[in-house]
Amino acid sequence: MFKKCNTPGALLLFCCLVVNLSVNAQSAGRQYSLGFYQSVADTNNYHSSQRDYTVQPTFDLPQGDTTRKQSWLYRKLFREHLLQVNEQDYTFYASILPDLLIGHDNKNGSTWLNTRGVIAGGTIGKNLSFRAEFYENQGKFPGYVDAYGRQTGIVPGQGEWKSYSNGKAFDFASSSALIDYKAGKYFDFQLGYDKNFIGDGYRSMLLSDAAFNYPFLKIIANIGHIQYTTMWAQFIDREYPEASYGTGYRKKWGVFNYLDWNISKKVSLGLFEAVIWQDSDSSGKRGFDASYINPIVFLRPVEFSVGSPDNALMGINLKYAPSKNSTFYGQFILDEFVFKEIFSGNGWWANKFGGQAGFRSNNLFKVKNLNFLTEVNAARPYTYSQRTTLNNYGHYSQSLAHPMGANFVEWVNIADYRYKRWFLRGQITVAKYGLDSAGINYGKNIFESYNTRAENFGNHIGQGLKTNFLYLQGTIAFLLNPKYNLRIECSVTNRQEKNSLAKNNEAIFQIGLRSSFRQLYYDF
Repeated sequence: MFKKCNTPGALLLFCCLVVNLSVNAQSAGRQYSLGFYQSVADTNNYHSSQRDYTVQPTFDLPQGDTTRKQSWLYRKLFREHLLQVNEQDYTFYASILPDLLIGHDNKNGSTWLNTRGVIAGGTIGKNLSFRAEFYENQGKFPGYVDAYGRQTGIVPGQGEWKSYSNGKAFDFASSSALIDYKAGKYFDFQLGYDKNFIGDGYRSMLLSDAAFNYPFLKIIANIGHIQYTTMWAQFIDREYPEASYGTGYRKKWGVFNYLDWNISKKVSLGLFEAVIWQDSDSSGKRGFDASYINPIVFLRPVEFSVGSPDNALMGINLKYAPSKNSTFYGQFILDEFVFKEIFSGNGWWANKFGGQAGFRSNNLFKVKNLNFLTEVNAARPYTYSQRTTLNNYGHYSQSLAHPMGANFVEWVNIADYRYKRWFLRGQITVAKYGLDSAGINYGKNIFESYNTRAENFGNHIGQGLKTNFLYLQGTIAFLLNPKYNLRIECSVTNRQEKNSLAKNNEAIFQIGLRSSFRQLYYDF
């Protein structure tokens, strides 16, 4: 159904020669809810800043649900996977994943989503696990998502679409897979076509899971209180002109190093660095750069030594847990800067950085399963952008960090509560950002070249067409099957975007049967 084949053959051939892994300890103490993917405290030296996608999550049901006599049909509908095998040397599970929604939007009329998905996974022996998911979708989205899709050619986080229902709806598909091998006590390897996330909050300014899936090879080492991760990945650039018809979309590579140190049970520090470089030029030269193969090398000196044609980023992730269930956290990302210009106060364009500060708590006010998060995210104009899209911090027309790109400040508040099989979730997000206007690049769109910037000096967050953003959402759900989060869900959303040129106010109501633990972001 896609117009082009995006199979990253070079990376897959390379990855087939190496096996990949993840951290077993990360499954310990994990708490799941509709709003939060991971627990917040460092228990048993748990590294919370990397989401562990190798663990198949489940919700715990009330004890009363286990005492009744259960028929095969009852167990398959409400407690187990459709197929489930548990042998001494291997396990296997598989389930159908429906995501069926109907609703109404005051801007785009009726909305609906028809997703047929399937998940399968299991283990072989004690050290090898695997998981694969596939989703075939047709959908008619709320007005702002529909406009975004028609402008970019993608469905947020789910890839490219083609026309459906006489152009009124989108037809799209997505898949993901992960192979995990635990090589003894210290090393894990992962080979995946999926997403990654670094951070302790709802957003990540370092590496988020908002964009589409991509192939990667990841090596994780655990030594005492330190976890060190190296990942090589290949990304798709849909914006840059194709080199030739036979090569399809242009590709680019990324290498990521992340060191997470649990200084104590309450404090952890993470150091992050990444380099993005183009796969090849029009003559087909360069491709994968062997300079970045060494998993323990400092990337910035290597990037400089090869003539500095690439995009290097550095960052930190901090966490302080004053109690078992609460955490203060923060991030800082540095894309580019000149030391004297940072303190000059002149708003130099290349002072490209962003940050995050937040607080989250589980079992708030000692109320079991009541969770709360509040965080502020911001990025200066032109952060994550580069000379061309072949070097920017993006993949498949979306940012690899925050979905709003750059030139913004955002305040996110989320609370959720679970009682037996019932879930309640509320979100309030307020943001201010500067849009491009009159064809001038003010720094929000990371897929615009920074060479087209409006000014060299005087740049500040919110420059351009100053826009206020408000996103309100309330959700109620009833859990049917905890194995794959099958639930009946109803949500009400209000989205407002206002500037001097226009005011858009959308009210959206949706109800349906949903499943899976996918994290999809429509709050932009």
